[in-house]
Parts: sequence; C-alpha cells; structure tokens
Amino acid sequence: MPIFKILLLPCILSYGMQVFHLFPYHLVSYGFPTKIRKLIGTRYFNKGYAAYAGHLNSSFQTARDSEGHGTHTLSTAAGNFVPGANVLGYGNGTAKGGSPHARAAAYKVCWPPINGSNECFDADILAAFDVAISDGVDVLSVSLGGDPAEFSEDAIAIGSFHAVAKGITVVASAGNSGPSAGTVSNVAPWLITVGASTMDRSFSIYVALGNRKHLKGASLSEKTLPAEKFYPLISAADAKIADQSEEDALLCKPGTLDPTKVKGKILVCLRGENGRVDKGHQALLAGAVGMILANDEDSGNEIIADTHVLPAAHISFTDGEAVFSYLNFTKEPMAFLSNVRTELATKPAPFMASFSSRGPNIIEESILKPDITAPGVSVIAAFTQATGPSDAEYDKRRTPFNTQSGTSMSCPHVSGVVGLLKTLHPDWSPAAIRSAIMTTATTRDNNGEPILDSTNTRATPFADGAGHVQPNRAADPGLIYDLTVNDFLNFLCNRGYSKKNIQLFSDKPYTCPKSFSLADFNYPSITVTNLNDSITVTRRVKNVGSPGTYKIHIRAPPGVTVSVAPSILKFQKLGEEKTFKVTFKLAPTAVLTDYVFGMLTWGDGKHFVRSPLAVRHY
Repeated sequence: MPIFKILLLPCILSYGMQVFHLFPYHLVSYGFPTKIRKLIGTRYFNKGYAAYAGHLNSSFQTARDSEGHGTHTLSTAAGNFVPGANVLGYGNGTAKGGSPHARAAAYKVCWPPINGSNECFDADILAAFDVAISDGVDVLSVSLGGDPAEFSEDAIAIGSFHAVAKGITVVASAGNSGPSAGTVSNVAPWLITVGASTMDRSFSIYVALGNRKHLKGASLSEKTLPAEKFYPLISAADAKIADQSEEDALLCKPGTLDPTKVKGKILVCLRGENGRVDKGHQALLAGAVGMILANDEDSGNEIIADTHVLPAAHISFTDGEAVFSYLNFTKEPMAFLSNVRTELATKPAPFMASFSSRGPNIIEESILKPDITAPGVSVIAAFTQATGPSDAEYDKRRTPFNTQSGTSMSCPHVSGVVGLLKTLHPDWSPAAIRSAIMTTATTRDNNGEPILDSTNTRATPFADGAGHVQPNRAADPGLIYDLTVNDFLNFLCNRGYSKKNIQLFSDKPYTCPKSFSLADFNYPSITVTNLNDSITVTRRVKNVGSPGTYKIHIRAPPGVTVSVAPSILKFQKLGEEKTFKVTFKLAPTAVLTDYVFGMLTWGDGKHFVRSPLAVRHY
C-alpha cells in the first residue's frame, strides 16, 4: 500500500475577518515527533511579506509554530495514534489523524500582522504551492483563505489549479464568517471546500438557577466551584463602570466592569466582538467566581468548549434568554456551576456551526459551495507548548493537546479522508475523489433527522454542502462525476477569461471552445440560478464499483418539478460511463423568492449516489 504525502498550509480564518497564523515545526523541537508518523520537511516563505514589511530579523527565518494552529491542523490530518490524549484532563483517549500513516510536509506562508491585517501575501502563497508541487505531494490541506475573490485575483485558486493539473487534490476551508449568506470562500470548482459542524462528543457543564431551572453548557474550565454551592448572579450590563456603556459591559470588554459589583459573583456575559476566553479573563480580573457566556442570536445553539481561566459555561441563545429573564424578574438571583464532564454519543449531532461560512457562491453562483461539512467544533489535536491553550499572553498554562474550532479544523478532517481514498484508489482524479466524498455524505443526524443549522432549522446545502462526510462510504461510492483540467479551463472560458488570464492557470496556451454551457459542467451538485420556465442540464457518471442497475429518486425543490431521462442506468463493467439529463420546470403557481433545495439520488440497492439541488427563480 503506497505511502502518500500531505502538504499542509494551515492557517486560520477568524470570525468576521481573516486572520492568518503560523505553520508547525515545533512539533519536533518540543518533543512531539511520535504524533506525526513522518514529518518529511518544513519550509518557510516570506519574500512577499518582507517586500511589504521591510527588513526582517532572524525570528522570521523559521518555520516554527508559535501559536499552535498549524500544529493542530497538521496532527488532525496526519497525526499518528497517541494514547492518553486529553485537554486539561478532559476527553482522555487515543487520538489519531485522518491519515495516520501519511508523510507530512509543512509550508509556512503567514506572519504577524502588519497594520492590523496584512499577514499572508500572494507571492508567498504561490511560492509555497510551486515548491509543494515540485516536492511531489499528493494532497494539499489548506486551512487558509480570505474574502471570496475572482479566480484570477485569488492566489489559492491559481496555485491550487496548478496542483490539481498535476493530479494533487486540494482541500480548503470554507471560512468562519457565518451565518451570513454569501460568505463562503475558496469557491473555485477544482477545490474541495469544507464547512464546519459538530461531533457527538461534548464537554458539558450544567448551570443551575435559583428557580430550579437547569441549563446545559459547554466548557473546558480547569477550575471548579464547590459542589452545588449557589453564588449571586449578575448581568455584566448591571456591573458596568459608571462611564462605560451597557453594550460594552455586557460583552465583558476590558475596562468596562466594576469590581465592587462583580466580586464574589457569577457574571453573565454576551458572546460577540471580543474573544470568548478573554471575556472570562475580564470577569476574573473583576473578581467574579464564575462566568455564564450566553450566545447572541446569530450564534444560535452553537456552544464551544473553551479552556476558560475560571469556572465558565457557554450556553445557547435560547438558554441565555432564560438566564436574562431570570435576572430581570428575580430580586436576588443565584446560580451554581457543575464540574465539567466529557459526554459521548450526544444528540443531535452533527449540526452546523454558526461561524461556518455560507453559500451562495458569490463569485460563480452556478457552483454550489461549500461542498461538504466535517467536524470543526471543539476538536482535540496536538498543540504547541510555546503558548497557552487560549493563546493569550496572560495564559501561562501549557498542554500538548488543545481543542480548537473553525473550518480550519474541519478542512484537515477531509484532507485525511482524501489521503485514505488516494491510497485505495491511486488512479482517481481530484474531481473523482471529491465526487466520492460528496455523493456519499449524509444529510441526517444521529437521531435520523435532517441535519440542523445553528438556529435549529433544517440546514440547507448553502450551509453543509452535500452533507456530513462519511469516509467508509466514500471508499465505495458506486458512481462518480469526473472532471478534467480542460473542463476547468472551459469553465474559465465561460467566465470570459482572456488568453492572458487563462495563462495564469494553464502551463501552455489554451484555445477556448466556440460553445460551452455551465449547465453541463459535470459537478456533483446541481445549481440552477435562473429558472424562469424550464431548464435542462446534462451530467455524466462513471461506474467505479460492481456492475449494477441504478434507478433515480428525486426530492424536488418546493415549487419545482424535476424529471430525469433516462430514469434507469445499467452498468455492465467497471469504468463504463453514461449520460443523463435533468429538467427543471417552475410549477405554474409557484412563486420563488429565494433558493429552494432538493436532492437527486441514483441507487442500485447498495450504493446511493446523492446530488444536492439548488434552484432559484430568475
């Protein structure tokens, strides 16, 4: 069985803005070589950064990871089996990456911010892609990105195209700017774009209010309060310093809290703007014995287990409303916090993280993004010992493992799956691998119900793509939707790219076809952006399994009728290809004010090849 190599460009997109951090190298220097089976090399790229920043001292001539994000993503993709992995004593067990026998290479392209934002420069990103391709990697895991941009102006899109042209599969983060629509990044059709969802393990802490109401929260607080001891409860808005606003105080921003009002109490803070762990730090500085962190409305039911510096519980928006209601209508509100405990097989799971960036794809709406979702909330993986688990200067704790959340964490989960598929099917193209992952995904949670969004409503493909990844099923998808490099070049031609722009992607001159329809672009999902009366699209599938007869099943989007011809596909041999047409018709009385969604499934009794449908009236 061949051993493949993974390139990691592990950086992070923060909530609401892009923030890039460093790559791993200190895995070895801090004594973690057993966590990665083969760390075959690290490189750093800073010439683009230096051209902007000026002279760089020796601290910039290194690929070391000083803040942990790169270590975390690398070990998620390719970490070895490590018993006894835990975070501050919680979640103890054997950890491993998605492809534990892979050889991993790390390429550092991001540096400390200049003028608050400039950190990762296109020249450095493209240089890393070029070297990685030359190094012969098989998979690129890119937990890196920014605002969506036209492909010819996007270094990740350009670099990844050249990688895909060499047969390298590229996996990228969807971004952490959700839940707003149209925020998904890394939207090129040759990439696998990954959103973030939860898993069925939680780090739970329970809040008991004086009115006997009990609420379930999340936390990795190392410190605890005495069992069942109630403390006075106060809203941070009511604990503000006289010259501060209630809004800033409720967010528990630095310098807004009055210690005389907070001391000895459990403080209730609102999520948003400043960091979750820093809110607890401000509460601790003001003398609080504990903190309840309540979600804002956009964050919904997504709660995250952070390594808080005081006893703290992160609760949902609905539970937060219950807490504020109790505070507003109780003369002497009281509460206590339980100890944290690790819980397995929690339900429902998965559901979408509110921070995960959403479609539609604002660069090219006919390509549905994200493609897939994977675990990206409270993920345990290896961590640097150069900083504390909260990455704050005041945090003097050190731990070889940490939990982090983001599409940066879900991306390497899929990268690990890609590595396994590459080992099983070395002849599959990057598009075939993506198809296998997408068409075998599940849209159901562990209750057997549709996957929910953070608002407790059904998640749409603009949140979870084709669904939640199922690695074992992806190994035997039955049928695949394949695409070639020329298909991707034709896609660029359709967007009106000139010969000069196409040369950014193609190694040689390319002549655009006289006609090419995006409706027939062989993507595993189908998006119709301009349905006025009737539209027909064409797709082509290849048999990569045993001979069989596939029948169509359609869950039509509301207000739309969908027909497929032929409705039966019979495959007699491996590699056989067949074409079918899908016709969408607007129902006579339908009024579509936004996208509607459905599902098209080919099944032979063993394999179920699913394609999400997204339709909008023109």
